[in-house]
Amino acid sequence: MMKRSLIIGVALTATMPLAAAAQEGPLLVHVSPAGDDRAPGTQARPVRSLTRAQALVRQGNAQRDVAVILADGTYTLEAPLLFRRADGGQNGHSVIWRAADGAHPMLSGGQVVSGFKPFDPERRLYVADVPKGIDARQLWVDDTLAERPWIEIRPSDLTFNATGFEITNPDLTWIAGVKRADRMELEATGFFTDRVSPVQAIAGGKVTMAQPAWDNNSWGYDTITKPIFPQDSRLFLVNALEFVDKTNEWHSKPYQWVVDPQAGKLYLRMGLDEDIARRRVVLPRLETLVSISGTPDAPVERLRFEGLRFSHSSWLGASRATGYANQQSGSFLAETSPIRPTDAWKTCGWGCVAFESMRQKWNQMPAAVQVSAARDIVFERNQFSQLGQIGLGIGNDANANLSGVGLAASNIRVARNRFAILSGSAIMAGGIRVEAHHPDNAALVNRDIVIEDNVVATVSQDYKDNAAILTTYVSGARIVHNDISDAPYDGIAVGWGWGYNDAGGNPNYDENAKGYVHNIKYTTPTTLRDTLVEGNRIHGVKGWFMDGGAIYNLSANPNAIVRGNHIFDIGDKIGLYLDEGSKHFRVTGNVIETRGKWLNINTAGKMYKRRISTDNVATGNWHNSNTMGGRWLEEIGNVARDNILLPNRDWPADAQKVIDEAGVRP
Repeated sequence: MMKRSLIIGVALTATMPLAAAAQEGPLLVHVSPAGDDRAPGTQARPVRSLTRAQALVRQGNAQRDVAVILADGTYTLEAPLLFRRADGGQNGHSVIWRAADGAHPMLSGGQVVSGFKPFDPERRLYVADVPKGIDARQLWVDDTLAERPWIEIRPSDLTFNATGFEITNPDLTWIAGVKRADRMELEATGFFTDRVSPVQAIAGGKVTMAQPAWDNNSWGYDTITKPIFPQDSRLFLVNALEFVDKTNEWHSKPYQWVVDPQAGKLYLRMGLDEDIARRRVVLPRLETLVSISGTPDAPVERLRFEGLRFSHSSWLGASRATGYANQQSGSFLAETSPIRPTDAWKTCGWGCVAFESMRQKWNQMPAAVQVSAARDIVFERNQFSQLGQIGLGIGNDANANLSGVGLAASNIRVARNRFAILSGSAIMAGGIRVEAHHPDNAALVNRDIVIEDNVVATVSQDYKDNAAILTTYVSGARIVHNDISDAPYDGIAVGWGWGYNDAGGNPNYDENAKGYVHNIKYTTPTTLRDTLVEGNRIHGVKGWFMDGGAIYNLSANPNAIVRGNHIFDIGDKIGLYLDEGSKHFRVTGNVIETRGKWLNINTAGKMYKRRISTDNVATGNWHNSNTMGGRWLEEIGNVARDNILLPNRDWPADAQKVIDEAGVRP
């Protein structure tokens, strides 16, 4: 599989027979924002639109390799750009979309907003007209993410109930006067979840929440009404213009904003003494920028993107009545259960039998750039930035794909890209539903996904639960030599399912949560195996949540290796965490710096002898903390030996070599 992955990059530029290449060479299609769609697409007479370039590609990609060359400038997308089977290489040929030499073309789903006028000078608020009907959850000012105004409240300020909550703190009675209460949301961060519930109405101190978001956010695990560790949980009311002067400026960003889609107005608070006319303000208009998808049996093939920038999208799922009933790392519950108890908001805060009936029905957050039912696809030297969700989604479930087709991604290479200023993850690869872990069609299996030499910085800004890079049910994921920083949750997370879907099931969920009353106990392995996490430089992550680890795993992962990574600047958070159901890991040659646990395993408490997490070996690692977690006992198949404690960080030459070589390679 490794050799096959290495061949991809060569194949995409050299798939044509040499004789044909010598005679004809690739077809070149030139595009420019100043072009004309009536032109032939030559360098002297480029076309203007990307959709016209696609039409020219389809005329030639069955006979020749094709290169679409984008001149400098912004290509504003009026609708998502769709790549279907006809847009990839045909008959063994390849198609590349790349920047012209020295150019930095941007595919944007946003619009620049200008014409701001003073609205409330005391609060430094300005207003501008935008098209009516446009809604968004993000706004960028000079490429920095502006924030929606917020106030923090305490659980003691409220009394929760089945339909929402009562505001009991008399100092907060002014909230009842918010003019657009229907645009307001309650955000709650717990031990590992970041949940969003829209408000339906406020009457006095009574706040009624939109459904089904409230029901789905108030049962399960780490919920709004029953967080696992209340001391680690926080509550925020968000997105009311009245909050602009209430937010503590020491804890807010320079720019705060609110959009009113019905009125077609955008309100923006500026920084002190700033000239708004000198700022570039971009409001996103699209939820998806690019969708690459064929079918499992007829995938998009041999397609490459190089030197492009993908920017300005906003996923609106959390604004809808379903909210963001977050479960973990970009997954959420949108469907409803006919057997949900009416008192689940207070009785099912640590799981229950009825909630387990929904476990295989979680959704995934759609990415801005989506790849499914595709093979031999390359993203190299691109920039994914200023996106209101996950940057790149590969082989996710059907519910996270604009095409309605999920999974079936193979031989995908993501190399030397920059992911920055994202509201969600940089990359989410793999699905989480039954079709992902036990597909009935072998073509659905996600396999051979390479994520290497990327820079990931300042991600998961809005959806704090998102791991910077996540791969779930993938056979042969290689996450190597990336530099990952400034993320609130895990740096790299692999696996899914807590051992629930593994062969034989998980006794913890079987006996305690009665999880298999509604779900299958599988007798065969999942599609997850052969994961390599190697040579990554991970720092400045784990900034918000105590749970998780800088490198994290869930469930059995045969032949998994975590090797040669450098983890530092994570405070007192966990370095390497093998969570529930983790099996078959070899953890070696890593350098871990933390004030917390350098190594942790979830062996399910008193059930540790049941080998829920087993066959894991950690050896030859260097660490400055002497704290480990979980049961590392040879009697249950978990071995931690010959690891080297160096509290003073006086790293030997071999450890220093790991440090020096971690991250993006030259």
